Amino acid sequence: MAAGQRLFVKVTRDSLPQVKDKYPFLYLERGRLEIDDSSVKWIDSTNNVVPLPVATLNALLLGPGTSITHDAVKTATAANCSVCWVGEDSLLFYAAGFLPTSDTRNLKQQIELAADSEKSVEVARRMFKRRFPTADLDGKNLKEMVGMEGHRVRALYQAKAEEYQVGWKGRKFVPGKFETSDITNQVLTACNAALYGILCSAVHSMGYSPHIGFIHSGSPLPFVYDLADLYKEHLCIDLSFSLTRDMAGRYNKYKVSDAFRERVIEMDLLATLADDVAEVLGVSRARGRRK
Repeated sequence: MAAGQRLFVKVTRDSLPQVKDKYPFLYLERGRLEIDDSSVKWIDSTNNVVPLPVATLNALLLGPGTSITHDAVKTATAANCSVCWVGEDSLLFYAAGFLPTSDTRNLKQQIELAADSEKSVEVARRMFKRRFPTADLDGKNLKEMVGMEGHRVRALYQAKAEEYQVGWKGRKFVPGKFETSDITNQVLTACNAALYGILCSAVHSMGYSPHIGFIHSGSPLPFVYDLADLYKEHLCIDLSFSLTRDMAGRYNKYKVSDAFRERVIEMDLLATLADDVAEVLGVSRARGRRK
């Protein structure tokens, strides 16, 4: 495990939320979830036992080295707490368990917005406006805004290359051939994947679907890709060019992971995401936070 500050804190009795709160999600790693007197308990790698109030949680994020019993899944489901399987610090997203009893109000509103062509374009416009506040987007359709985005993103890449004095020949990514890319593209690919993992876990925990997007389409996680574009400039693009200069031609995955994690913590991504989702969808903060 990489040393340094963690994206998620160690679970203890003191760090658990109060019963009056509905906590978005709780990350666990290297331990076991079992049932004790009809309640879920967490046993970590040092045999420390922590009762988990799953009724106060929207989602459990299970990281590396975790196991869960069938009864624990049943109890979490009865408490309307979903379960997701993720990588370390939720930097990769693998799978999620969907609850047959979960409240679908956020999902329903997301579908209604996406199904209405005018409302869908308005959501897309708010997303573009967040990224390009000085751009004139009034009356622009989705195709026109996507075209404007392509030009601005290419200009951003070039500006960062000049700022950090890094050679840049364009964005290149070939699935399964990570090592064939240059250092900047390798860092971009790694940071993008980490960001997608965090966002996919968070979207599930808030009761939305990663499969219903407003800008992207024809891909597995269009809503995640929509949201990721709000944060990529700082978390992925700027970091990639900065690290390219610092790594001097030799890719170091641990340095990339640590630097990415520091930026996520610095911008308080997990605490602000619910506000951002509510804003771009045009819903109230209170409703956007509920599952």
